[in-house]
Amino acid sequence: MTLGKKLGAEFFGTFWLVLGGCGSAVLAAGFPELGIGFVGVSLAFGLTVLTMAYAVGHISGGHFNPAVSFGLWSAGKFETKELVPYIAAQVIGGSVGAFVLYMIATGQAGFEVGGFASNGFGELSPGKYNLTSVVIAEVVFTFMFLFIILGATDEKAPAGFAPIAIGLGLTLIHLISIPVSNTSVNPARSTAAALFADTAALGQLWVFWVAPIVGAILAGMVWKFFATSK
Repeated sequence: MTLGKKLGAEFFGTFWLVLGGCGSAVLAAGFPELGIGFVGVSLAFGLTVLTMAYAVGHISGGHFNPAVSFGLWSAGKFETKELVPYIAAQVIGGSVGAFVLYMIATGQAGFEVGGFASNGFGELSPGKYNLTSVVIAEVVFTFMFLFIILGATDEKAPAGFAPIAIGLGLTLIHLISIPVSNTSVNPARSTAAALFADTAALGQLWVFWVAPIVGAILAGMVWKFFATSK
């Protein structure tokens, strides 16, 4: 598969993740009669990854997340030369998804941008959790997300079920950590939302690059132990 096709798949996968996941929070979670709440938002994020993993995962590997690319690289399952192009495609795709969401959302009379499903700590955390709590959560939950991905996509894992495990894993992570950081575990998703948020989210964005990537790299390193002990 050519690099161009891989990058296109990463663009559309991340576009859908942001539009579907953040869109569920911005457009549906607070709707008075049909609000889907934290559970619905958690399912939406999981479903975006599950559906795109089946749709284009066979083209690009279905990363849709710079942390996933770093984690697979750390585990020796992704080439260094493709890291930067993948991350660029993910950030651009996510940002376009956020732009489309912004254009839809602002068409409602009286709509206020607010946090726009962005991530944060302190006053920008849904539960007002501090920086330490948010960093721990993002490192640990991204670690577990990558551990699920590496295990589910292993050659000895049951074939064809990886997207289900990965999508459900991301759903579970959101169910746990939305109150803490509004759940990132994905720097591209965080960047896309922060670009349009009417808060100080951009100033806190560094946390949602550093913590998920650290967690992902650690997961790749730990997975190597299991891979070499087979």
